[in-house]
Amino acid sequence: MCGILGIVTQSPVNQILYDGLLMLQHRGQDAAGIVTAQENTFHMHKGLGMVRDVFRTRNMRALPGNMGIAHVRYPTAGSAESAAEAQPFYVNSPFGIVLGHNGNLTNAAELDKQLFQSDRRHVNTHSDSEVLLNVLAHELQECASSYQLDPATIFAAVSGVHRRCQGAYAVIAMIAGSGLLAFRDPYGIRPLVFGKTETDHGIEYMVASESVALDTLGFKLIRDVEPGEAIFIDDKSNFYSKQCAVNPDLNPCIFEYVYLARPDSIMDGISVYESRLNMGSSLGDKIKKTMRHLDIDVVIPIPDSSRPSALQLANCLGIDFREGFVKNRYIGRTFIMPGQQHRRRSVRQKLNAISIEFRGKNVLLVDDSIVRGTTSREIVQMAQEAGAHKVYFASAAPPVRFPNVYGIDMPTRQELIATGRDNDEICREIGADGLVYQDLESLKKAISSVDSLVKNFESSCFDGDYITKDVTPEYLARIESQRNSGLKVSRSNRYSTQLDLGLILTD
Repeated sequence: MCGILGIVTQSPVNQILYDGLLMLQHRGQDAAGIVTAQENTFHMHKGLGMVRDVFRTRNMRALPGNMGIAHVRYPTAGSAESAAEAQPFYVNSPFGIVLGHNGNLTNAAELDKQLFQSDRRHVNTHSDSEVLLNVLAHELQECASSYQLDPATIFAAVSGVHRRCQGAYAVIAMIAGSGLLAFRDPYGIRPLVFGKTETDHGIEYMVASESVALDTLGFKLIRDVEPGEAIFIDDKSNFYSKQCAVNPDLNPCIFEYVYLARPDSIMDGISVYESRLNMGSSLGDKIKKTMRHLDIDVVIPIPDSSRPSALQLANCLGIDFREGFVKNRYIGRTFIMPGQQHRRRSVRQKLNAISIEFRGKNVLLVDDSIVRGTTSREIVQMAQEAGAHKVYFASAAPPVRFPNVYGIDMPTRQELIATGRDNDEICREIGADGLVYQDLESLKKAISSVDSLVKNFESSCFDGDYITKDVTPEYLARIESQRNSGLKVSRSNRYSTQLDLGLILTD
């Protein structure tokens, strides 16, 4: 996952882009970038690290203009330390385009080969986002009949992108001298919302991955960008939109509601906070029905994203809710840290147990999910060392048994603790005295009941059903082989090698 942001105003946007990225920092800590537009000129600054580390006063002063886009990047296999893959990306032909992307193209290797052999375009990194940018640039070139662009031409180009690109993509781009473009893949897998505000200068627009960026910066949420839809806002704040896909079908990523998104966001009409409360209620009902024998004294959340579910679960069971862990907020989220050893080492730097809440008690720890199991194992051990008599563990999500290929860093089955293990085996692996998982249908109901308009979800990490239908066992084997080998492909043989290796890097 990544966080993307775009703004069109009648006043300087550098500060508001920076503030917006801070609101989306949870979506990526690997790199950050801002591009502003001043008439026909782009100004860019990007680099590795968190937002506060990448931008200094001198960098902000060098970002003039009333329109801009910004990006925070999530670490990926083999590329977490590559400054060249920080976004936004830029291409100068045609017109001049900068682009930020959240998601992952499942046919990036094939597209890269097409771009080189047929479209005569050079892709300089291993990022699928740069591939997507060049596909958009080529489609604009094919659709344009003059040096001036109109919304109809831009939307025709987006239709071309939808025809060629497979996978998940939420995109915000700027076209020099024209305006800001945003679009979403035909399945709506990754989130994208927009809002506006009226000032003394006129109407101003913001597009972002999550509504929290709009709320905190004074923009009113209008709605989500629909699956397959494109919106275009010119430099005079004129707004245009069009459905650019054939047979779009909303299937938002279910893991956004479980873990990725901030609880104060609303995506596809669904309150993330309310959905997490519902997850706690349904999990509590399951424990009542199937695990009455558990002698639980206290329910303790693993901060932060599991707190709403844990609170509602405790209310459902009529058991005390307590805060048993203190979180060091200056340590990054362990789930998105590059490298398993880094994750394991950082858990105890991130959390510290309050012994009085554990000593002599039977505790039920509640987490949003269990992915690799590294964090869960360490936390169970911390609770035991703090004096807990018994440690039970509850996951607000079902077992994660399959790779995610749509923009979340869980791409190999070997890394997933639930793959090939039943509940009892997973329980032993994490060292708990009992383990309960949410059922997938209960999870879907917990989320969809908040807004009945959302009927389906992209839930491949739980059920192995890949909605784009192009993810085969052979495809998964190739990307797992590439990840496990840590293979680096040189530019000289890249185009002949990519298809064989399935070299797909997620952004």
